[in-house]
Amino acid sequence: MKIRRATMAVVAAGALALAGCTSDTGSEDDTSADAGGSDDGEATDDGGMDDDSSTSDAGGGEMAEGDTAKADLGDVETMSDTVSFSSGAEEYNAYNGDTAATNSTYNAVVNNQLHSGFWYWGTDGTVYPNEWFGSYEQTSEDPLTVEYTISDDAVWSDGTPITANDYLLSWASTNPESLGGAEELGFDAISDSFGVYVPDGLETEVDSKEFTIVFPEPYPDWELLVSAALPAHVAAEQSGMEPGELAQAILDGDGETVAGAAEFWNTGWLFPNYQVEDEAIVPSSGPYTLEGASWESGNQLALVPNPEFFGPAPATENLTYRFASPETHVQALQNGDINVIEPQATVDTKQQLEGMGDMVSVETTDEMTWEHLDFNFAETSAFSESEGGLAAREAFAMCVPRQNIIDNLIAPINPEAEVMNLREKFPFQPDYEEVVSEAYDGRYDEVDIEGAAAKLEEAGLESPVEVRIGYSAPNPRRTDQVAAIKSSCDEAGFEITDAGNADFFEAGGTLESGDWEVALFAWAGSGQIASGQPIYSTDGGQNYGGFSNEEVDEAWNTLAGSNDPEVHMEQIKVIEKLLWDNLYGIPLFAHPGVTGFDSTLENVRPTSVQTGVSWNAEQWMRAN
Repeated sequence: MKIRRATMAVVAAGALALAGCTSDTGSEDDTSADAGGSDDGEATDDGGMDDDSSTSDAGGGEMAEGDTAKADLGDVETMSDTVSFSSGAEEYNAYNGDTAATNSTYNAVVNNQLHSGFWYWGTDGTVYPNEWFGSYEQTSEDPLTVEYTISDDAVWSDGTPITANDYLLSWASTNPESLGGAEELGFDAISDSFGVYVPDGLETEVDSKEFTIVFPEPYPDWELLVSAALPAHVAAEQSGMEPGELAQAILDGDGETVAGAAEFWNTGWLFPNYQVEDEAIVPSSGPYTLEGASWESGNQLALVPNPEFFGPAPATENLTYRFASPETHVQALQNGDINVIEPQATVDTKQQLEGMGDMVSVETTDEMTWEHLDFNFAETSAFSESEGGLAAREAFAMCVPRQNIIDNLIAPINPEAEVMNLREKFPFQPDYEEVVSEAYDGRYDEVDIEGAAAKLEEAGLESPVEVRIGYSAPNPRRTDQVAAIKSSCDEAGFEITDAGNADFFEAGGTLESGDWEVALFAWAGSGQIASGQPIYSTDGGQNYGGFSNEEVDEAWNTLAGSNDPEVHMEQIKVIEKLLWDNLYGIPLFAHPGVTGFDSTLENVRPTSVQTGVSWNAEQWMRAN
């Protein structure tokens, strides 16, 4: 799942993203994770946090390829025109978005057009291969073995072939122990997934177009682990090495030599001055390039077509990213200054867009980002086992007005919205009801103030019981949610305190420090299978509340240790029931998405996954 402070577009396998918008206009303050379907990534805060592998149905349910994959535009002739989009005021600042400092939404939306790879997410989380880039095939189940072949036509924009060398560097940058560890190598990578799941590296040769990966253990999200790569020949040359020298050092396990490329990998592809000072170090493997691009710091970055691109040509010549504050997006769309916007979905925003008439197209979407309330299990919390325990958590769950929150805040945007009763499946997925029927009996569907008061008395806590609900503020929609909960739960014997603050998602901030009884945020995802494990397992890296249950741990281990979809479904049912019975937290709703765009544009397609509406920006074009 994902959290959005600045989030990963394609998060590391095995995590979700936090979603955390800081304003009602769509400024997202997230961090990655994946819940609602299992995604590698983090938590997102889009009024909450955003979260969610295989080639079939990892994310939003199986749909016809024409419905969820990129459109087949045939032989495209690039039009001499400009289309523009904005993800916010934050400015693009890194060609390498895989470092801890640069893994952000505003870098990802640009880099998605500069780096191509083996696959992409469709609008429902289905994984689709880029057949023009290459191919990959699972050749063995035990051990899980995958063979990758890069197209002979695949080249960087400087003419250098894309080869296994580039993927060797991707693997080395994740600091596998076989090369000496993170401290010795010095790569500041945001994720270590590649090294962790593939500890022995790639089976290949220098400059080869083929490589093989062997997983010593089953890994459900294996397909998401390898896609795009950075140009290893640039990293080598900028570090005083020959391209083949760096690749051979990785194959030989020569960590000392490989470490020589770490400084450039960490900093050489960053743009602290908001300009590309040496275009030779940023070759493109995607439809657009920074070579010849127009960058006006503080205003916009206009990408231009990659003349050496070996895939489908971009539909429009100039793709411009505007650096504009979210609160200006609606007006900018009306003025024609920005052609495509994706603001936070609120009643006011939707009404403003619809009020523009035929000049603007408006679409709403179910997103793989979901809102939830999590309990704090620390000893000082009223909900810990040493204090009020399960009875106190049940009391709180009985008074939270989930349906009222949907009716007042979400249904006006999406009339089909419903209370979400799972964490690993979404209401719009075809297997959602199958899991709900075995995991949740509806006990918290209706508010029960008398029952909540009785449970609070059973918990042995003296009323009123103070409960601080923490979230990333300002966020009007979350503020309204807390107010609704206070209006209801205070009647049951709680004293709800709005503890929203701007530092909620910061490193060492409120969420990480545990200075709350209940946390309100969202997880964002795309279609991963095992990404929920770090959230719900004992000592999991995204388990901020400190929940611990041996049965849940065992079920996650079984799920994550299998590549069998039947095992995954069986264990998801077990996990969901245990999380309800023990009340890890309370799911609320799947986020609604709103997209507004110039109605003369074609192929603008909102998506449920964390990549956002610009996932297929290379296909946007004016109608003839």
